[in-house]
Amino acid sequence: MPTLLRRRRTVVVDPSEDRRFWVFGGRRHLAAMPYPLPKDTGEINRLDFQHFLLRTGFRGNYAAPLDHPRDILDVGCGSGRWAMELAAHFPQAHVVGLDVVPPPADDSRTLGNGLDQRPPNYTFTPGNVLEGLPFPDNSFDFVHQRLLITAIPAERWPAVIRELARVTRPGGWVELAECGVPEHAGPGLTGLWGTWIELCAKRNVDFTMGHTIGQLLSDGGLAHVQRHHLYFPMGAWGGHVGRMSATDCLAVGQALRAGVTAAGILPPADYDKLYALTQTELSAPKGHGILPFYLAYGQRAL
Repeated sequence: MPTLLRRRRTVVVDPSEDRRFWVFGGRRHLAAMPYPLPKDTGEINRLDFQHFLLRTGFRGNYAAPLDHPRDILDVGCGSGRWAMELAAHFPQAHVVGLDVVPPPADDSRTLGNGLDQRPPNYTFTPGNVLEGLPFPDNSFDFVHQRLLITAIPAERWPAVIRELARVTRPGGWVELAECGVPEHAGPGLTGLWGTWIELCAKRNVDFTMGHTIGQLLSDGGLAHVQRHHLYFPMGAWGGHVGRMSATDCLAVGQALRAGVTAAGILPPADYDKLYALTQTELSAPKGHGILPFYLAYGQRAL
């Protein structure tokens, strides 16, 4: 990321941390990876909030037709909320959460919905899908991956799908969920989101490809692929879900400010103007902005 390295005064390596991380714009980030969002407590809190939003919008945690799964894998598990909730829902299953960063400690408040302790059938395994999953072939009945669109370079997606399918048992399911690009939004949100697309593009990530996940599963050899397309209202006009969507969006906007400005996409003052305009648009009682979400699942051939 040469555009970041030229601005060394904004990047500080914290000697107390693992060298996989750096402190940039006052937030801890993964070093030498395309993922532009932080990896710190603030981001864990946002991911937890986003989990509530998605579970509300999707009316559940999964869509694939699961039938007493024995082993479940969540790739890019973040705080582990989704995986722990699946472990509680399927107590007979062994549920594994995988991420490059371990989830919070057991005494944190980031346990799943209705949980006061970590389910005994949930475990965490460190790993990075871009480096290959640390599991043998045919290990899981259900493999889930959600919102890694900003972490996977565009040209790596076919290989990632093959890796997800590799660890899935014949007859098992692979499920993906990704966001799209806001539609019918005002100039503030449209412009702000555009800076994020450009930032991701500088890291060889396509932040507009969420709508392709169903085709990716089909191209990767998965059978019986099903696609779902949902629209989340963006802003106060959309009631509870709209306000939640707006809160999540603005938190992302704060987290990506340092990256966008350091990359020379916009000067800080111009970014702040777009952000303020977006705040105004999302707080308006009337609006039309929506954010598409795409969910797709496919079956490993018998």
